[in-house]
Amino acid sequence: MSQAPALNSGTEPAGGTGATDHPADIQLPRGALLALSVSAFGSGVSMRVSDPLLPGLANDFSLTLGHAALVITVFAIAYGFSQLIFGPLGDRYGKYRVIAWGTVGCALTTAICSLAPTFEWLLVARVFAGASAAAIIPLAMAWIGDVTSYERRQPILAKFMIGQVLGISSGVLLGGYAADNLHWRVPFEAIAVYFAMGGTYLLWSNARLPLAARKTQLSQGSAFKRMVFEFGQVLAVPWARIVLLTVFAEGASIFGSLAFMVTHIHQLHSMPLAMAGQVVMLFGLGGLLFAISAYYLVHRLGEVGLCRWGGVLVAASYVTLALSGNWWWAIPACFLAGLGFYMLHNTLQINATQMAPERRGAAVAAFAASYFIGQSAGIALSGTLIPSIGTSGVILMGAIGVIGVSQNFARLMRLHRKKA
Repeated sequence: MSQAPALNSGTEPAGGTGATDHPADIQLPRGALLALSVSAFGSGVSMRVSDPLLPGLANDFSLTLGHAALVITVFAIAYGFSQLIFGPLGDRYGKYRVIAWGTVGCALTTAICSLAPTFEWLLVARVFAGASAAAIIPLAMAWIGDVTSYERRQPILAKFMIGQVLGISSGVLLGGYAADNLHWRVPFEAIAVYFAMGGTYLLWSNARLPLAARKTQLSQGSAFKRMVFEFGQVLAVPWARIVLLTVFAEGASIFGSLAFMVTHIHQLHSMPLAMAGQVVMLFGLGGLLFAISAYYLVHRLGEVGLCRWGGVLVAASYVTLALSGNWWWAIPACFLAGLGFYMLHNTLQINATQMAPERRGAAVAAFAASYFIGQSAGIALSGTLIPSIGTSGVILMGAIGVIGVSQNFARLMRLHRKKA
């Protein structure tokens, strides 16, 4: 990989196996990318809506904060492991089509969350919600990789991610408002309706795609054996293994802290959950700034610079959030943490789309699986440690983790390019 993606030369690096992949840009009908972003918005809301609800769930069901956080953990675990299924399914039946039906499935599973009679049933429903949501963002990334040339891919991916970014912000805001003013079931009801409309839009868009954008791969023999083979081929690539381990550690470090951020601000500064949610939603708006300025930042800093400085921004912001005695410091800290996260994560994403280009669906699915399994591990660890070190302690742990992850990956990228 001799050049960073979308940098000055505009050339495409080779995949980890030495194979190159240069998809030509496919002429898409108006609204095709927007439909994916609409679905990604719902996925983002679903991922983070539970964060501000944790104190209320803990109180309603007589749970500890760490136990209540299982609603986030099980969603992330199901989301991660389901990638092992949806990646090959997308390659076999068409990525856009699988995304559309996955969004319809999200409407059903989120509606079940709103009807859960006990906390145990809510956990089961969140497992299915995470599994169905797994069909959306990673397959959309892989599909974008199929229909766009590499030199244009990172800015397009950044624009697509605006949907998820705004969804994350809206999820925290919706959850915070519901925690103070509504029942915890109401956000899930609203999300279910949104997914139903988004799934309908995607099915309509899929029918309008050109044949080249709906391509499938014929499978031979057992579907399970093919799945094992596909992921085995991805894991056989040394650079792919590095990317997957890095995104696992990134997810654990950043989201092991972020899941408790609203609760931290609420408890430390005696701030209403709705207001704390408004502050933390700035994390998503920082990501929006990256999406808007992605083209400039990519050309200005390159992949190594984005990774290095993104990690520094997140770490500095987390330290500020953990140690500051004044609540208003959380405003710039949450915003800059979001900007830094998307600088780092978008760099990992673009590497994921190219680490095994001939098996892009499986590669991006493995990437997402590592990312969300890392999140679940980080949240579970933080939930266990909160009684002893508090929310400030787990946020400081996240700062230490992300600075190590980002600087190490920046170093490895530089070495990888020298060898290529």
